[in-house]
Amino acid sequence: MSLTIRPAAPGDAGLVLALVRELADYEKLLHEVEASEADLARDLFGDQPRVFCDIAEWQGEPAGLALWFYNYSTFRGRHGLYLEDLFVRPAFRGRGIAKGVMRHLAKRCIDEGLGRFEWWVLNWNEPAIRFYRSIGAAPMTEWTVQRVTGEALAALAGK
Repeated sequence: MSLTIRPAAPGDAGLVLALVRELADYEKLLHEVEASEADLARDLFGDQPRVFCDIAEWQGEPAGLALWFYNYSTFRGRHGLYLEDLFVRPAFRGRGIAKGVMRHLAKRCIDEGLGRFEWWVLNWNEPAIRFYRSIGAAPMTEWTVQRVTGEALAALAGK
């Protein structure tokens, strides 16, 4: 096995965007991708980044990514880690890369004293759901995700 997980570097913005687009295409959501390379460069590598990215490489080739940020639990009184995107390119699947990335992020949580590690999964993505169950994840079925975006967001803001 030759898996390396490294923090994304400023020169990786194009790679990160390519991987995000590949993920969106897999999820049949490519039409929703508005992010640009400049957006990712600003948000990942600006003066005060609020989102972070780890690149998974298999034998030196970019195989996938984990894009994440810190959240906060008022109940636990501690920060947590929220995984926004986990993606492994199809050609690299079945090699333990996703499990290695999840282990890497779980270790970060433990090392930093974070209270939880969370993410969403599309309810039709059975392979991902099976994988998440296999690593000990439990569904939060009593919670429903809410979102305000676009015109509804502008209306809520009174704009």
